[in-house]
Amino acid sequence: MAPTEKYVLVAGGAGYIGSHTALELLLAGYKVVVVDNLCNSSEEAVRRVGELAGCDVPFYAIDLRDKEALDAVFAKYDIDAVLHFAGLKAVGESTKLPLEYYDSNVGGSIALLKTMAKHAVPKIVFSSSATVYGDVTRFENMIPIPEECPTGATSPYGHTKLIIEDILRDAATADSNLKVAILRYFNPIGAHPSGRIGEDPLGVPNNLLPYIAQVAIGRRARLQVFGDDYVGSPDGTPLRDYLHVVDLAKGHLAALAKLDSVASTVPGEGYMREWNLGSGKGSTVFQIIHAFEAATGKTIPYDIVGRRAGDVLNLTAKATRANKELNWAVTLSIEDACRDLWHWTTMNPYGYGKQPE
Repeated sequence: MAPTEKYVLVAGGAGYIGSHTALELLLAGYKVVVVDNLCNSSEEAVRRVGELAGCDVPFYAIDLRDKEALDAVFAKYDIDAVLHFAGLKAVGESTKLPLEYYDSNVGGSIALLKTMAKHAVPKIVFSSSATVYGDVTRFENMIPIPEECPTGATSPYGHTKLIIEDILRDAATADSNLKVAILRYFNPIGAHPSGRIGEDPLGVPNNLLPYIAQVAIGRRARLQVFGDDYVGSPDGTPLRDYLHVVDLAKGHLAALAKLDSVASTVPGEGYMREWNLGSGKGSTVFQIIHAFEAATGKTIPYDIVGRRAGDVLNLTAKATRANKELNWAVTLSIEDACRDLWHWTTMNPYGYGKQPE
């Protein structure tokens, strides 16, 4: 269905994936309003999204738990669907601040769903995570990981994602008008090819590619590789499923289009479905380092250190459900992502901020 005059509300739309998805929505003809509490993001990202799309993007710096402020946004705009990216997202931090994670992620989601129900907004696409599967090596024949794989999160962050999925499932069962798409991401990488928007982690990056980029630009001295003794790996380092953030963003548009076209199969209930978004291919840490070096001409110095607690050999997606049901697949390569990340990094060596004094 073609975009309407109604708005898509992007919660967490100033963040890494949210900003790229907001841009793809605008380029596809959707009208967008962004809300974000800016705890780990920048309003500058929203401004640049508008610059790239050639329009002003309405933005509200509010927390989803601020029910009055959120209600005012829903009252002001004719919202047809919500894309929900808002939430705290660092696995390690969540083990130290579990109550903050439950309050922000679960509490914010409940407030958002209540506001949607009050204003009769019928569709939501939720940003979930492959962390909901936990250590899949505990099962036989579950890699690449299908949506049918039993879940079993191993961190408070992962638990919040699972709890929100359960809340969405229960809400859809109770509300025949509600349609829910749950997208379980694997490892988003890269940046918009314009170099204007990209990932801007606060403090020490938690993910491999942003850390590599900060080493390459001179912000950090060396990369730490956490273990090179994984049995079953081509080079001893663990395998992960990486996909370009632009491909991931387009997956949300595919999910939104799916919600426009489906109807519930159970009388009296709404619709809910989960989809993995990944490439279906695993890449090792060393393969990613070499791909970045090839794409940029930079040499990345690294040290081999001990494994991190909780790391496992292989987390690769089985994405055939999304390929078939959403007509979605990755179109950009690891090399594309490395090149685009380096373009973003060289244009914005300190992210959206200025170089520290």
